[in-house]
Amino acid sequence: MEQHPPHSAAASAPVATGDAQAPFLALLARGASADAYEQPVLAARADGATPARIAALEDARRLALRVRDEMEGRRRREAELSALFETAHDLAGLRDLDAVLQAIVQRARSLLGTDVAYLTLNDPPRGDTYMRVTEGSVAARFQQLRLGMGEGLGGLVAQTARPYVTANYGQDVRFQHTRTIDAGVQDEGLVAILGVPLMLGPHVIGVLFAADRRARVFEREQIALLGSFAALAAAAIDTANLLTETREALGELERANEIIRDRSGVIERASDVHDRLAELVLRGGGVHDVAAAVSQVLDGTVEFADADAAPGEAVETSRTEGHAVRRGDDWVAAVAAGGELLGALVLRGHPGLDPVDQRTLERAAMVTSLLLLARRSASEAEQRVRGELLDDLLDARDRDPRLLRERAARLHADLDATHVVLAARLEASGADAEQEAATRRRLWSAANHLAATRHGLAAARDGGTVLLLPLRSGTAASAVARHTAERLSSAIHETVTVGASAPVADLAAQADTAAVAYAEAQRCLDALRLLGRAGEGAAAEDFGFLGLLLADSRDLSGFVARTIGEVVTYDERRGTDLVRTLDAYYASGTSPARTKEALHVHVNTVAQRLDRIGRLLGPDWQAPARSLEIQLALRLHRLTGQDRR
Repeated sequence: MEQHPPHSAAASAPVATGDAQAPFLALLARGASADAYEQPVLAARADGATPARIAALEDARRLALRVRDEMEGRRRREAELSALFETAHDLAGLRDLDAVLQAIVQRARSLLGTDVAYLTLNDPPRGDTYMRVTEGSVAARFQQLRLGMGEGLGGLVAQTARPYVTANYGQDVRFQHTRTIDAGVQDEGLVAILGVPLMLGPHVIGVLFAADRRARVFEREQIALLGSFAALAAAAIDTANLLTETREALGELERANEIIRDRSGVIERASDVHDRLAELVLRGGGVHDVAAAVSQVLDGTVEFADADAAPGEAVETSRTEGHAVRRGDDWVAAVAAGGELLGALVLRGHPGLDPVDQRTLERAAMVTSLLLLARRSASEAEQRVRGELLDDLLDARDRDPRLLRERAARLHADLDATHVVLAARLEASGADAEQEAATRRRLWSAANHLAATRHGLAAARDGGTVLLLPLRSGTAASAVARHTAERLSSAIHETVTVGASAPVADLAAQADTAAVAYAEAQRCLDALRLLGRAGEGAAAEDFGFLGLLLADSRDLSGFVARTIGEVVTYDERRGTDLVRTLDAYYASGTSPARTKEALHVHVNTVAQRLDRIGRLLGPDWQAPARSLEIQLALRLHRLTGQDRR
């Protein structure tokens, strides 16, 4: 009977296959990268494994990579479906059109992992499509683009109702390039662009885009994915429009029902309150004007109290319940917005308040909150705009002077006037980073307020604040620096040091003017701090001969005039020789005896001339520091050719 060995080749093959698959199963389990699947094969070769073992590992690796690709594809499709489902769910819950559009571009950017996403809507009366919402955009010109039908990639999508994609827009000749569109795309730095239409039935209502700032090929699956999202977005836009129309109709019906239910006297009172508050809002009234108007309507005394001064428990109850609440003989209505307590309206000594009057007080509180928020938003927006314009003046090299002047004019600033650039910095650091950041924000806010009142600009920069203020006729830059240091220190109750540049002009036309002036202001600021003069304001002219080093332009004539100008003028008017006497005096080691020998005059003559020089220059003219400046001025006087001897 034929005998077989206990371990034949047929019996060992499955074991070898299982052994070969084991390391790849581990890699699949931990989600390793594709490169990691080469390691088991390389390790086996390094260990001298048999060809059969290596072949088994190669087969297992190929199988594992196919499984990995399949798993990755499933995970990707699952993520896309999940994202589309979440998007549909989120959009279904939105009621405001602006919020809908913002959610659309945010989802589009997230789904495709692009640098920028944006959405345009068609404008049938004008026959073009315009930029409505952007996400990730940094260029103002790009955010304001309008595309004619058929122009650029987006205009072509809007015209043909078909998706278009380009890996490199600037080099793609399929599209109708225009100077305006290409400039906007170049400003944003976009290269690869994908656009899909937003369709309502057969009509295109806009275009949804995803774009990258580098060359990129959009796969067919990505185009289809963005198209699916665009379909949801179009439906959401349509729903939001319908909801807005429905809400407006319901609002009108509700107001009509209120008019029917209320008594004629209530209608008159409500109309009176509405007219008064509307008039206040239209003419820019403040919160105290609202309180005064409601006081007349309710026949009582209504006061506005800041959040810190408002009655705590009553205000909290009013904010929670959304109604005015009684507190003793008073009524309190919280003035709040978005969970933030802004203050309260307090009706004094009026315990008996009917529901209509209570509603009037509540409406007045709502109007007050809107006024406060509008004023805050306007202030913050203006501060940002002023800061952005000043940043452009300091940083931008290629800019349009006409646009800069127009932007400045909207802020009541004149870039053609003579200005001073000032660098302001806090001297004391906060107890912690948060406190220091808060103090810096207060400094920036105070600087913006000062700039707005002076028709200037301000921006946060380099850990401090930079200001650009117009220079009034007859005012020195050093005076502006001192005044600014005093105003800012007083406003924020902290020590603020300010350095100023020399007067500058042609800020819009000359690209480097503002930047060079800011560097000079920083040098003056650093000099003040090094000299122990924190909390002061100064320009280069305040530092004597040191100012020549600090100033960007070397005003030699100005330094000479400030230092020995009185002596020079005296010589010119009277024909005396005080400048030469002063020069000889220093050359002789401040010895009157050697001076008289050098000048060939009597020693009494030297004494008389020195006495006259002392009266012209002041009693400290021989102090070491002042003496050094005078000697330097004498030499510059000769070098610049002002000395006609």
